[in-house]
Amino acid sequence: MSQTSFQETARRVIGVEAEGLAQLAAGLDDSFDRAVETILAARGRVIVSGMGKSGHIARKMAATFASTGTPAHFVHPAEASHGDLGMMAAGDAVLVLSNSGETPELADLVAYTRRFRIPLIGVASNPDSTLLRQSDVALVLPKAPEACGTGIVPTTSTTMTLALGDALAVALMEHRAFSPENFRDFHPGGKLGARLSKVADLMHRDAELPLIPESAEMGDALLEISQKGFGVVGVTRDGTLAGVITDGDLRRHMTGLLDLRAGDVMTRDPLTIAPDALAEEAVAIMNDRKITCLFVVPEDGSRRPAGFLHIHDCLRAGIG
Repeated sequence: MSQTSFQETARRVIGVEAEGLAQLAAGLDDSFDRAVETILAARGRVIVSGMGKSGHIARKMAATFASTGTPAHFVHPAEASHGDLGMMAAGDAVLVLSNSGETPELADLVAYTRRFRIPLIGVASNPDSTLLRQSDVALVLPKAPEACGTGIVPTTSTTMTLALGDALAVALMEHRAFSPENFRDFHPGGKLGARLSKVADLMHRDAELPLIPESAEMGDALLEISQKGFGVVGVTRDGTLAGVITDGDLRRHMTGLLDLRAGDVMTRDPLTIAPDALAEEAVAIMNDRKITCLFVVPEDGSRRPAGFLHIHDCLRAGIG
């Protein structure tokens, strides 16, 4: 098979699955609203379950819910029959996935929800299936063709189910006004956590700050630059940030440098950033202005140095 044929296959598969998603979107009705309301009403967790490929999608759904403010976990239906039914309790809501709606391994799990009156949301393509007839809320997938061409490999059906789970998660997020700050609480590690870090999370504080008063002799300024190791020093006037002295300022005042004071050499009114700003914003500012650091001052206009952020602090955190 030629490389072009591979690409044609890929485009055909993606096109078939895209059409399935379009059908899914067009077919949404008030059952989707009731599914969201059922989850919102749950005092406990959302238990997500499915067998085979549906189980893989269920795991992803549970992870997405849990990371976006809806407590959730996955229960394997076969394991449920051997003790894991105890992971479900009154106050939970159960979301069960099965393309056919007749997966035999789901029987005990479904029966348990009926016995203990735990709300059950079913997702399947057959509205007359056992799963959807037993469910309190039935979400029916459109009978779109599988992208494999033979109708036997779960492709379009799993894509639609995954998208339906994302739609539920986002609807819940928007209702709860789930913010980027909330998202970061659940994602402290990795690239996502780094991108949502605030300046206050990375900045140097207190004794680490390279600061001298405006009246300081330049010999003291050079000593502070050397001791703190940032290649810059902030200059204060009555406790507020009045300027900065960088390597460029030193070069411009090389003649008679040690006879000058910090206020004579400093660049006045330096660029600053607030502690609550995203560190990614600080990196963008530093890159745009071709500088390597920013002093951090509160947003109250006081300009009292609260911290100091160097580009290396951001790079170490995976931002940049």
